Amino acid sequence: MSLPLALLLLLAAPARAQDAAYAAPLEPAVVVSEPAPPVDDFAGFDEAEKPVSDPLRFWNRPFFHFNDKFYFWLAKPVSRTYGYVVPKPARTAVDRGFHNMRWPVRFVGSLLQLKMRRAGDETRRFLVNSTLGVGGLFDPADRWFGWRRPPDEDLGQALGYWGVGQGFPFTIPLMGPSNLRDGLMIIPTMLLSPQMNYVSLHIGEYESLKKDALDPYAFTRDAYRKNREKKIKE
Repeated sequence: MSLPLALLLLLAAPARAQDAAYAAPLEPAVVVSEPAPPVDDFAGFDEAEKPVSDPLRFWNRPFFHFNDKFYFWLAKPVSRTYGYVVPKPARTAVDRGFHNMRWPVRFVGSLLQLKMRRAGDETRRFLVNSTLGVGGLFDPADRWFGWRRPPDEDLGQALGYWGVGQGFPFTIPLMGPSNLRDGLMIIPTMLLSPQMNYVSLHIGEYESLKKDALDPYAFTRDAYRKNREKKIKE
């Protein structure tokens, strides 16, 4: 996706230097300087995207379309109805509670990536929220102590940290895009998070993601891959 023309023109425009002092009236000084080396404002823009090996496309594409129809025909209407019936504060509390339950996954994922401070942050938040926060329904660790929620870690990210590649893209029925490395690790985590409650809090995100994509399957596949690479580096 190219940058807007106005931004490119702004980046390419040369900066104007201001005079530091007036020249002497009789014999103005002339300063000769070496021309600056040219700067390529478009460096990196023309690097071709590495092709993604997708030998399981015979499985992935049909189940992508299956998941897409399932979302629009069932998951979204049910989640929207659930959102009308259950107030958002209650749904947010449920989301916090299940996030609290997934502490072991995040803790082990942090340890395996040698992120000891993050593992400690996760543990103190878990202890405070499990007690003062009524099983994690509330977040006194953040509200009272200022212990913000760290980025989530999982076992798939831990494998990536140690150099295990993502492998082939793999679409999980009723769940969405994944890969061979993360697939087995994601399923238990997803089961600990009720999807109806999650979708009710994120209605519209999927539509925004795919609305401008020429090939929604390839777009979501590549977006997932890049997002996982980003999370491993966090």
